[in-house]
Amino acid sequence: MPYSPSPEGSAIAVTGGSPAPVRALVPACALLLGMVAGASAQQPETGGNGVFADSIVFGQSAALRGPAGELGRNMNLGVRIAFEEANREGGVHGRLLKLMLRDDRYEPEAAIANTRELIAHGIFALIGAVGTPTSSRAAPIAEEARVPYIGAFTGAELLRGADQRYVVNVRASYYQETDQMVERLTRDLGFERIAILYQDDSYGLAGYTGVRQALNKRQMGLVGEGTYVRNTMAVKRALLDIREDNPQAVIIIGAYRPAAQFIMWARRIGMRAVFVNISFVGSNALLNELGRSGDGVVVTQVVPFPRDTSIPVVAQYQAALRELDPSAEPGFVSLEGYLAGRLVVQVLREIGESGEGPPTREAFLRRLEEAGAIDLGGFTVEYGPGDNQGSDAVFLTVIREGRFVSVNGLAR
Repeated sequence: MPYSPSPEGSAIAVTGGSPAPVRALVPACALLLGMVAGASAQQPETGGNGVFADSIVFGQSAALRGPAGELGRNMNLGVRIAFEEANREGGVHGRLLKLMLRDDRYEPEAAIANTRELIAHGIFALIGAVGTPTSSRAAPIAEEARVPYIGAFTGAELLRGADQRYVVNVRASYYQETDQMVERLTRDLGFERIAILYQDDSYGLAGYTGVRQALNKRQMGLVGEGTYVRNTMAVKRALLDIREDNPQAVIIIGAYRPAAQFIMWARRIGMRAVFVNISFVGSNALLNELGRSGDGVVVTQVVPFPRDTSIPVVAQYQAALRELDPSAEPGFVSLEGYLAGRLVVQVLREIGESGEGPPTREAFLRRLEEAGAIDLGGFTVEYGPGDNQGSDAVFLTVIREGRFVSVNGLAR
């Protein structure tokens, strides 16, 4: 998606009521609030929780620039196409879905400020956050304010506590992804020498812990490890350290640019290891960064293959994507954002159909807990008291001849 940040670096966008792509980002909060409130009878119907006479307003703080910027832009794209798809059909019981967007640059302090500001504006919920270091600081603020924190692009366990009712996870956890990685490397390939490169923060440590647990379960340990600093591509030292350990595979817990840099340099110096990435890496962006160096790179995924139109929700995602932005390529990250948006739309519609009146945050969370299995069109999520993670599904993909293919296992 083309993106032009404001000079202040605090871009905001609003979407709702228009089938065209929303590309204009404005730096002034007051202007945005005027756009929302002016179209919504000036006052929210339910005491400042983002529900107006003709709209429901959500907020999103995500990286729009920097090494993780492609992830934030695509999560935003996915949420928007789900909202616009609903808005073309009249919204949710006559209310259009609107989205306020702020750039946190994948930095926790910016995410904190954005979250507080969005909540102060009276949004219904936060949706589509990107990353563990940002979500680990923003989610508690949302919980304290009793504002749902929906569909964050992270599988960290710190968002999956039994008492975190206001946090609504769509995807499987990093522990589930890393266990699948180790299972495939050891069972399918018979590997015994596994190393890890991880981002030196809460995201990297979440993945690192998952890998260690998966290896311990199999009476194994890491043969080597290296780290790099968030929002940098300083991976050369880690590469040289890991090379000395002669691993058969390297699991990478990182963002697409440093991950690609590590893989390309590793291949230049003759490392013959299999490189396995976690879903947060951003598959399409990684593929673009790697170019011809990508073949054989493995990525675990937590959503279906975005080109598999035999799955109804994927076919609907592709149609909605074409409607909003015909130039956009289907991808795993925007599909994840779309699924989060579709979940919101479906639950809000069910609340309206129940005759409860205007939706409230509490009604939204109660409906999630009581609904049982929610079929989004071939992708099912299920919540309950003490269970705030909707899906346990982990998929496997490999880059072959310059494109991702879906596989059931790894071949020698």
